Amino acid sequence: MSGNGRTVLLAHPSPDLYGSDLQLLETVSGLVEHGWRVVVAIPKEGRLLPLLRERGAAILVVPFPVLSKSLLHPRRIVGLARDMATAALGARRLLRSLRPAAVWVNTVTVPVWLLAAASVRLPSVVHVHEAEETGSRLVRTGLASPITLATTAVVNSRAAARALTDVIPLLAARLELVYNGVPAPSTTTQPAQPPQPHGGPTRIALVGRLSPRKGTDVALDAIARLRACGHDAHLDLYGAVFPGYEWFEEELRERAARPDLAGAVTFHGYVRPVARSLAQSDIVIVPSRVEPFGNVAVEAQLACRPVVVSAVQGLTEIVTDGRDGLHAEAGSADDLARVLRRLVEDPAMADALARAGHENACSRFSVERYREEIARVLAAVTDGRAAITPWRSRCSARRADPS
Repeated sequence: MSGNGRTVLLAHPSPDLYGSDLQLLETVSGLVEHGWRVVVAIPKEGRLLPLLRERGAAILVVPFPVLSKSLLHPRRIVGLARDMATAALGARRLLRSLRPAAVWVNTVTVPVWLLAAASVRLPSVVHVHEAEETGSRLVRTGLASPITLATTAVVNSRAAARALTDVIPLLAARLELVYNGVPAPSTTTQPAQPPQPHGGPTRIALVGRLSPRKGTDVALDAIARLRACGHDAHLDLYGAVFPGYEWFEEELRERAARPDLAGAVTFHGYVRPVARSLAQSDIVIVPSRVEPFGNVAVEAQLACRPVVVSAVQGLTEIVTDGRDGLHAEAGSADDLARVLRRLVEDPAMADALARAGHENACSRFSVERYREEIARVLAAVTDGRAAITPWRSRCSARRADPS
């Protein structure tokens, strides 16, 4: 069903170009393709805005608060409540002026738009890209509570759904599972050729923010262990630090300069698109300690590269161990090195996993499927219908047929 020219306001917390930001582009494309007029509210200018315009969205740059764990500290909660109330009044005025058919809130970090939508009785969708399953239950509940105001919550993995229902079980009735859609490379890719003796190192790629959550430090230690076993391995890091985490990059560079890794790690900085970088690699790793979904794992499969992921959260929903990739214990450099050694020493297995991974990504995570499902969710919300398929039912079906 098309939107018939109706307007939807999409609220998004940042103009960056990482996972949830890039997924927003596919959301916009899906809604525009189905006849919606899309207006994106965003708090500041940045690299994402021209890409949104290319997809057909109008842009409103308006300041509004973005939640973080630090803001939920008891000493800051009063100031946060004041800022939220002020911002909600401004958002309410904007919604009354714009008169959209619905509000789509991209991530749980901008609840002010859920408050504003509820205050003017507009249907709303919150798209959950987070899966906080550890840490303070109070903080997790605080982050999840505004979702109770939404008509429907889209989750991008069973892990994200589980994180919400663990703290607020009643949310299960309004959750809709829609796996991310990841664009395929514009050119045909072939499996990596096994490195020839004395023909250069095995190139191992890690794409993502330089962050403790992404396990970048684990990757460096694993490569050091792999080299200690006699394998010539080189780690290519594609990503930059989030402001405030410069200390972590300094630690990584200090680690990379030690004798067991000297010359074996390259910091490329932020790179997009990543298809060419992945095509230059032999193996791709996603050693995250926490990962609600993990677009990079799908991108690696689309690039026809064998992929090793941490056995956590959404990554285990993308990669089936031993069938279309391999799992390693999260946070363990020893186990990551062990799994990498299997791939390096068994090129035939690496090739088979790469080919199976490519088939998996194409069949399960296409942008066409994603755009269609997202448009169906919004149509159901604006037409007053329930979610298309409750997440528990859809998860049960996928467990029965993992393909």
